[in-house]
Amino acid sequence: MLSQLEAETRAYHDAADGPWLELLLRDVTLERYIAQLVRTYGFEAPLEAALAYTPRLGAAIDLRVRSRAGLIAQDLLALDVAPVAIANIPQTRAIAPFPSVGRALGWLYVVERASRLHDAVRDHLARLQPRVTGACTYLCAYRGVRERRWSELGDVLEHVDARDHDELIAGAHDAFRAAQHWFEDGGAAPARYADSMYSTR
Repeated sequence: MLSQLEAETRAYHDAADGPWLELLLRDVTLERYIAQLVRTYGFEAPLEAALAYTPRLGAAIDLRVRSRAGLIAQDLLALDVAPVAIANIPQTRAIAPFPSVGRALGWLYVVERASRLHDAVRDHLARLQPRVTGACTYLCAYRGVRERRWSELGDVLEHVDARDHDELIAGAHDAFRAAQHWFEDGGAAPARYADSMYSTR
């Protein structure tokens, strides 16, 4: 199912990877990293809440070890962002508890896929922006267990009822579209908010 999802959603991958790949540029700034953390928090915090309230999902996969939005808040605090600014980060309103486990797993696949770039981003930022070393708990959340988490997700997807396969694929498509809107078109609000944080640091 992971391979099928990768094939079915390939058209979205470049846009989904783009914001993280921008952090691998030689001229990456600390402000760009903060802006990406802000955008990511605004997407993943409401998604984690929606996943937690999706019936039967917690029995299918351990959500606790995959909940990482709180780590973003820790990283922003480590970068001297004021707690009140973190508490008021804009969040997408496009996510609600899902009607089925299959649909929810499609969304989870999208954020888990993005995490596969995090080690490279963390290592690059640590070389060019040493201050990031103490503010990358989110990027390091899966360090050493990344392939295990990916394999575990694959095992769960393999056991999704055949009747839910269409829901799974539809959920992944929905998630990619929502993420693209949030990080690109709808990302203007969190980007402006990130800019306003600089004066509080």
